[in-house]
Amino acid sequence: MKILSFRIIKTLIFLSGLLATAFGSENMPHGTPHLDGSVLSIFWVIPFAGILLSIALFPLIAPQFWHRHFGKVSLFWAAVFIIPFSIKEGMVITVYELVHVSLLEYIPFIILLLALFTISGGVRLTGSLVGKPVTNLLLILTGTLFASWMGTTGAAMLLIRPIIRANADRKYKVHTIVFFIFLVANIGGSLTPLGDPPLFLGFLKGVDFFWTTFAMFKPMLVMVVSLLTIYYVLDSYFYKKENQIEIPEGNHKIGLEGKLNLLLLLGVISSVLLSGFWNPGIHFKVFYVNVELQNFARDFLLLCLTFISWKITSQAVREANEYTWFPIVEVAKLFAAIFVTIIPAIAILKAGTHGALSSVIESVSRDGEPVNYMYFWLTGMLSSFLDNAPTYLVFFNTAGGDPITLMTAQHNTLLAISAGAVFMGANTYIGNAPNFMVKSIAESSGIKMPSFFGYFLKYSLPILFPLYIIVTYIFFV
Repeated sequence: MKILSFRIIKTLIFLSGLLATAFGSENMPHGTPHLDGSVLSIFWVIPFAGILLSIALFPLIAPQFWHRHFGKVSLFWAAVFIIPFSIKEGMVITVYELVHVSLLEYIPFIILLLALFTISGGVRLTGSLVGKPVTNLLLILTGTLFASWMGTTGAAMLLIRPIIRANADRKYKVHTIVFFIFLVANIGGSLTPLGDPPLFLGFLKGVDFFWTTFAMFKPMLVMVVSLLTIYYVLDSYFYKKENQIEIPEGNHKIGLEGKLNLLLLLGVISSVLLSGFWNPGIHFKVFYVNVELQNFARDFLLLCLTFISWKITSQAVREANEYTWFPIVEVAKLFAAIFVTIIPAIAILKAGTHGALSSVIESVSRDGEPVNYMYFWLTGMLSSFLDNAPTYLVFFNTAGGDPITLMTAQHNTLLAISAGAVFMGANTYIGNAPNFMVKSIAESSGIKMPSFFGYFLKYSLPILFPLYIIVTYIFFV
């Protein structure tokens, strides 16, 4: 943790020095720098496609190289975007966009993941957890129920290690991790703004806190019941193919170690809620980027909670959880490139009908009326590869952006946008923040997870997409 924190601090210091030396006040424009997505060619998305293809292909064709040099590959694709972009758009806009995405998106994202990863890694479920189908089903169901109230990331980080440990002696366990990603890391977060970032954005835009609870309940129920049924049948089939797992002898009562970390998890939830409800109207600028006090306070509290967890938790508990820093380091390096290279893609989408993806925006309405099934599928498919929070916001604004109208007269349109952003985050490893983290933790525990394409072709496509079609016909046609 000290090494990771030092690197983040060093990067911020370097960035501040760059701004101070490269841009004196006399060189600053009078207005805030603005990236006009309407003038950007679709070719600016190539670096983003490059990092995605690297994540997909290198683990297959050069696994040793990837394991040792994924950080350098991430840096390469970031540079492929930054260098020509700074030449074309100028250093002022380039630095502004980098500072904006760093301070308002990437750093808060990594701080939240770091807090949840560290704190949940200090909680250990003890006892004779044996990965029978009913045990696995209950663990996944528990995580699914938790996800809407403590966030998909929090629920996933809390329960991924217990489910890995329960299945340590199972031969077939990859499918369990995949369904865990489907349900705990994504669909389980459907019911409140705490569950998933796009819903929290909607809450900040004026959508009632419990609107999602009532509106999303039926679509979520269809997905959850269907997936749990499929999982139980599949896991039962694989379980019968394996040798019977022996239950250790002796007293192995279920218990918890590191209970104080549960209070710290409540602190994480409270810190996130604080940034949504508390708005003192105070901010400070870093190169034209407004950093609001409530967001700074949230991140500071999260770092404090992380430090407290690290200090109060016995290292024996973390060792028993097979806790290492590699998953968070891997996510930090890869998502740094993703957040940087995604800048032009989001700008093009925000340009709406004036951008290179105008056909996508135009397809969600017909004769001035919203086409709800297109809102569902387009929000979902873009959320599978782009950050689902800004994608949600783009289509929220495309649908008019008035929360009152969207919650009433256009209820199904907002439902389609919300369901697409949350459900289809499960389609790929990068569709939602915890997906890649769960994959990395599983691989650190010796589970050989499917590749980027393997995950999509073997699991998402045949399992999730038929359910999406059912949801489409029930709710959006």
